[in-house]
Amino acid sequence: MKLKERHFTSLNQYDRMDAFLAFFENMPTTYKLGWVFLCLIISWGLEGFIPLIRFDYRKWKHAGVNLIFLSTSMVINLLFTIATVAIFVFTREYEFGFLYWVDLPVWMELLFSIMLLDFIAQYVAHYLLHRVKWMWRFHMVHHSDTKVDATTGTRHHPGDYILRECFALGAIVISGMPLAYYLVYRICSILFTYFTHANIHLPGWLDRTISLVFITPNMHQFLHHFERPWTDTIFGFFFSFWYRLFGTLVYDDPKKIRYGLDVLDDHRDEDVMYQFKVPFDKSIKTDY
Repeated sequence: MKLKERHFTSLNQYDRMDAFLAFFENMPTTYKLGWVFLCLIISWGLEGFIPLIRFDYRKWKHAGVNLIFLSTSMVINLLFTIATVAIFVFTREYEFGFLYWVDLPVWMELLFSIMLLDFIAQYVAHYLLHRVKWMWRFHMVHHSDTKVDATTGTRHHPGDYILRECFALGAIVISGMPLAYYLVYRICSILFTYFTHANIHLPGWLDRTISLVFITPNMHQFLHHFERPWTDTIFGFFFSFWYRLFGTLVYDDPKKIRYGLDVLDDHRDEDVMYQFKVPFDKSIKTDY
């Protein structure tokens, strides 16, 4: 029986790889929440010791604003759980998707699934969020933060988050991946969310080495520059080779960056109601 058709309930039945995947499929919600806060706490700690930029701001107030957006994303995530489960049932019942039509080792299936999710749900979705006018209006809220730190990774307007989730569901249908693979991706995405947005300074040699494969904080900061074309550069989430492949790589001194958006009022980046209304305010220019 193929791995994608198994339900991981007994850790003693399978090899190490199956046991690893079983852990993620059976992970309690408390563990997932714990992972979120652990990644956030570690990122915050690093920001205090090795900051890239020394902001003069009230860190807790700034975090509170961004965590409000996180709470809306969590509610949406709960609603999307129903759709996600239905899609997994569909692909399993009808053996639909690429992974049902090929026979690959489990580790290769997992890597393929994570790469596909990163490409479709992150790079492609993010590219369109920048290029399609009405989608960009929702995504502007993420870029409006003038003090980018770890919590900025959770700053998504509900409309922005819903669009991203739809692309993720599309990747699941295309691949036919099992639930365990998707959960591994989601757990990894939490780590990358905080790590890539963290206001931390990495030595140049270390950052450049890591950036050969993965997105780094120095690399990702260019996406948050206040004006184009830098704003339209780093679209992926995990892997950096998408940028080299599609010619959207930008790498320079991150201290040149000024955060925010040139078409928004910087002084209202912590005004929650203003931010929720940004996509619907026709007086705001979109540079299109």
